[in-house]
Amino acid sequence: MDSQKHLFNLDPDIHYLNCGARSPLLKSAEAAAIAALIQARNPSQITPEDFFTLPKEVKGRFAELINCDPLQVALIPSTSYGFATALGNIACKPEQHAIVLEDEFPSGYFSLKTWCDRHHAELKVVGPDKETTTQGESWNKNILESITSETAVVLMSSVHWTNGLKFDLESIGQKCKSVGAIFIVDGTQSTGAAEVDVKRFKIDALICASYKWLFGSYGMGFAFYGHAFEGGEPLEESWLNRTNSQDFGNLTHYDHEYAEDSGRYNVGEMSNFILLPMLNEGLKQINEWTVERIERYCRKLTAPLYEYLKSLNVELEDESYSSAHLFGLKLPEDIDPELLKKNLEERKISVSNRAGKLRVSVNVFNKVEDIDVLIEGLESSRLFK
Repeated sequence: MDSQKHLFNLDPDIHYLNCGARSPLLKSAEAAAIAALIQARNPSQITPEDFFTLPKEVKGRFAELINCDPLQVALIPSTSYGFATALGNIACKPEQHAIVLEDEFPSGYFSLKTWCDRHHAELKVVGPDKETTTQGESWNKNILESITSETAVVLMSSVHWTNGLKFDLESIGQKCKSVGAIFIVDGTQSTGAAEVDVKRFKIDALICASYKWLFGSYGMGFAFYGHAFEGGEPLEESWLNRTNSQDFGNLTHYDHEYAEDSGRYNVGEMSNFILLPMLNEGLKQINEWTVERIERYCRKLTAPLYEYLKSLNVELEDESYSSAHLFGLKLPEDIDPELLKKNLEERKISVSNRAGKLRVSVNVFNKVEDIDVLIEGLESSRLFK
């Protein structure tokens, strides 16, 4: 795969290495949004079928991406909505606890903390061994050892949002399954850029915002709810989630049956006529590229950066625990932070500062030149050469 920058309207003067904060908009998504706005001028053009056709198509594309039945996919407005829905359907027995990652993203942490408070359950925070210079091996080992027959739920990100550290979801999912714990994964920072297979990883609920690696927009996301959530209680009672919702002439013949499977968990107004066309274009493009090719492209693209850091004796995480698309740089000791900030700004390099690390997140719109300029900025910020 070559760079796909031609499919975006990115400013050619900006080196955008910040997809982990927000993805740029595809040209096709921009066109779809404009067409949707024009359609909104004349609402009479929107038919009852339009409330359901595109949501079904979008769910199907997401299901293809994560290897599930489209009926198990719900449309949600945010990850916090998806977590609340899942946790609202999980019981807790006396003496049970929940597990969350150290420095987990706030939406996941607070959702699980609230569940624990409600059920008077202990919240166990699991991190890596403190004395290790690299975190991957010990952190994964500690997670697996923490999951016991007293674990009710594990809620964690698929990769750590601050540094891209990969977790062994397959082993963790298997351990959860063996002890009867519910496995909830925040896939926001990997779904669309790295493999997320809900069947193979035995994930019970996968929650994803769409405005990062799915090339969607803010305010729209996805939730996969597996068999553990069949027949559960939704967060709200949307009329669109009932089995007779497509019969607009008889909506007040109140049907108490929900739509199939995870259809009951859709957010109200799930047929968003502006955001869904944009999201559909993003998913269509990702499935055309394939996650495997995206990941391979990102790995090759960032190889020179890793080699540069190695040449400065920076200790790097083993590749088996490193994401290809997102990583937090542990900078050489001789780099001056203020000088680095100045050099990044002068070179128009867009990155993030997360947990004291320079978080770099690349995608198929990036080119070799972006990495070269970043290396140049780092080298220019060293005090002792």
